[in-house]
Amino acid sequence: MTITVFIRYQIDPFKRALFEEYSKRWLTIIPKAGGDLLGYWMPHEGTNNIAFALISFESLAAYESYRARLRSDSEGMANFAFAEEHQFILAEERTFLRKVVA
Repeated sequence: MTITVFIRYQIDPFKRALFEEYSKRWLTIIPKAGGDLLGYWMPHEGTNNIAFALISFESLAAYESYRARLRSDSEGMANFAFAEEHQFILAEERTFLRKVVA
C-alpha cells in the first residue's frame, strides 16, 4: 500500500526566502534518497507562515529506509543543518495518509 507523508510546516514569515531555498534543495535530495516527491508549497495569499510538502512511498518500511538514507546523505545532512542554523522552521507536523480506492 502506498503511503503519502503530508508535512505541515509553521515557518517564520520573515524568513520565507530561506525556507524556499531549503525546499528547493530537497527537490533533488528526496528523489535520490528514494522518496516520490509530489512537491513543496509556499504561502502565497492569506496565511503567511504555513507551508506544505507531500512525499509518497511504497510502504511505511520504505519510508523508514528513506529516513535512514537521509541521515547518511551529505546533502541531506547539510540541509538539515541549514534549517537548524537559520531557525526558519518553527514547527513541523507529519501525517501519514493512504489513498482511498474503490
